Amino acid sequence: MENGAKSEWFCNWFNTPYYHILYKNRSTSEAEVFIENLLTRIQLPDHSKIVDVACGKGRHAIYLNKKGYDVTGIDISAESIRYAKAFENENLNFAVHDMRKPFITNYFDAAINLFTSIGYFKTERENELAIKTMCMALKKNGIIVIDFLNAITTMKKIVPEEEKTIDGITFIIKKQLKAKILSKDIVFEENGKHYNFTEEVQLLELTDFEKYFKAAGLKILNLYGDYYLNTFNPLLSDRLILVGFKL
Repeated sequence: MENGAKSEWFCNWFNTPYYHILYKNRSTSEAEVFIENLLTRIQLPDHSKIVDVACGKGRHAIYLNKKGYDVTGIDISAESIRYAKAFENENLNFAVHDMRKPFITNYFDAAINLFTSIGYFKTERENELAIKTMCMALKKNGIIVIDFLNAITTMKKIVPEEEKTIDGITFIIKKQLKAKILSKDIVFEENGKHYNFTEEVQLLELTDFEKYFKAAGLKILNLYGDYYLNTFNPLLSDRLILVGFKL
């Protein structure tokens, strides 16, 4: 990170324009297909209240709101929420919030946490807190959906170094494993200035989430391995998607 950066990498990196430039080409259509498949399976009633935890710039929340749901998006990045707030309406709201801290309790019909938006923390306790606060936000029998990478296949597919040029900026990205943490160093220059950021995500596995769910008072209903909701295969699936409910 640059000098003076906050101690938690995501607090700094997510609030820069460069984060959004690097990931600007993430597929909106893929996200919408995933949402449509999820809605078919979990069948939430019209006007259900949904909280999108770590919502980023709100692409999932906005799409869910267009489908007729009352959606609240929360994210630690003030810059992302500032962007998302331009889309607010009576049934779509956004707020800056740390997922490790309690939000509204016993209020939502569903909580979603999509596209590997957990596991950024330094300790197991923080992961547990994040899952517990999602559970606290739910009504009894409320649905929770967590979409995470599949650690086993991710480790097999790591590309040690790659280069991407986007909007005239050349990003050099180096990845390595550090004790079950996937670390990504991102180096680039713009206007004569040198930048170096780091992303870190814990390679959590199903056993980890089973432990977190049990501690939070959640029960796993289904496991899926991709955005088309094929059955999860720990050796082959690209994703680990958990669908559960609050006991």
